Amino acid sequence: MIPVPGFDGARVGVLGLGRSGLAAARALAAGGAVPVCWDDGEAARAAAEAEGFEIADLGRERAWEAGLALLCVSPGIPALYPAPHKAVEQAWAHGVPVDNDVGLLFRALADEDFDSFDEPPRVVCITGSNGKSTTTALIGHILEAAGTPAQVGGNIGLGVLGFEPFHDGEVLVLELSSYQIELARTLAPDVAVFLNLSDDHLDRHGGRGGYFAAKARLFEAGAPERAVIGMDEPEGRFLADRVRGRGGEDDGVIGLSLTRKLPGEAWAVTARKGFLAETRKGKQVASVDLRELATLKGAHNHQNACAAWAACRALGLAPRAIEAALKTFPGLPHRLELVAQKDGVAFVNDSKATNADAAEKALLAWPRVRWIAGGVPKAGGIAPLVPLFDRVACAYLIGEAAEAFAKTLGDTPHVMCGDLETAVARAAADAQPGEAVLLSPACASFDQFKSFEHRGDAFRALARRAAGLSDLQEDPA
Repeated sequence: MIPVPGFDGARVGVLGLGRSGLAAARALAAGGAVPVCWDDGEAARAAAEAEGFEIADLGRERAWEAGLALLCVSPGIPALYPAPHKAVEQAWAHGVPVDNDVGLLFRALADEDFDSFDEPPRVVCITGSNGKSTTTALIGHILEAAGTPAQVGGNIGLGVLGFEPFHDGEVLVLELSSYQIELARTLAPDVAVFLNLSDDHLDRHGGRGGYFAAKARLFEAGAPERAVIGMDEPEGRFLADRVRGRGGEDDGVIGLSLTRKLPGEAWAVTARKGFLAETRKGKQVASVDLRELATLKGAHNHQNACAAWAACRALGLAPRAIEAALKTFPGLPHRLELVAQKDGVAFVNDSKATNADAAEKALLAWPRVRWIAGGVPKAGGIAPLVPLFDRVACAYLIGEAAEAFAKTLGDTPHVMCGDLETAVARAAADAQPGEAVLLSPACASFDQFKSFEHRGDAFRALARRAAGLSDLQEDPA
């Protein structure tokens, strides 16, 4: 873990005791602080108490009587919208600063003595509405394949304070959600990546503007040495304009695009018709054919590849090393994950597609699908996907969103299935050679599952059963 400095002997509140919260409590204790922990869930409190942590309801005045130096809030807990948690209100009332584990990581980095290091660690942070996890994992894979030590975490994998102690020359690769960025008091990435923006988490941020502002903090408060920015949306172009002029080579920006050349960019990475191209000062310096990369299928993954390429180039890696690593990337679970094949039918786990924009990417990746959708609906539902309904042989609807999705689907064939097991069985029975049975829910999972991972694992097991594969068998394809 990364010990958090600066709180020796001080009591520090830790609100939320999931993966990141428990890691924060351990890291604070390792740095000499006395964590005072709370979670609204009894099981989480019991787990923290079993580790010896003090438990106190931080939403009550009594917990603050002995004084707290800081309140560390886990990302899933609202600090402002739609309403601040009672513990956050208490911190404000007592004049106690509120931070999170990301802020504490950068505090630890700033406090570390790197004089004995030949090359101090560098930090790459990735944000955006869709593609963060794939891009983060891909950067980590490229670095490791090129012989550069790397640790990957944040919104994916390890909580950031669960990293191993810093090593000479390594790179920390952090996926950061808007929840994590908005509250961090310190942000100081060497390279920051902004992929895209679509409507998501709007209640948490008070609307689209607040959502974008949360992500933009990574570039404005963090002032990265190099900003990798998707230019296909106005928010990205706005952000690039804000970053430019801070000095440094090429105005500090590497532009990304899937739709057009970026002739005005001093440094750009684009992907058009399946070919990635890197240009600097108007001259092409590298090109890669992405079309045969099975784990980076679809235009959205081509953007992820561009972003990872740009970030690794900003870190000094050579084009040949990056290209070789792209070809060996294993892909991520739950994101266009091919879990089984039978009689020309592909079974694809895209459980991480929790909004319409993410589901759009999956529908574009397969020409004809048996689409399993539904769960806890997001704002706007699946209305943005109407132009893609001609790709849907039939939709199999589950969860709370089923009735609303059925109305939007209209004349597009659809079946009310209720649960995932029924949907997979019906879709597998109906599917024809050349089609994909695609779980891409465009919804959160919490009506029937603990997480999108839980939902994806359930789909994988059901799909493999439908394809006649045991848990121990390899897919014959």
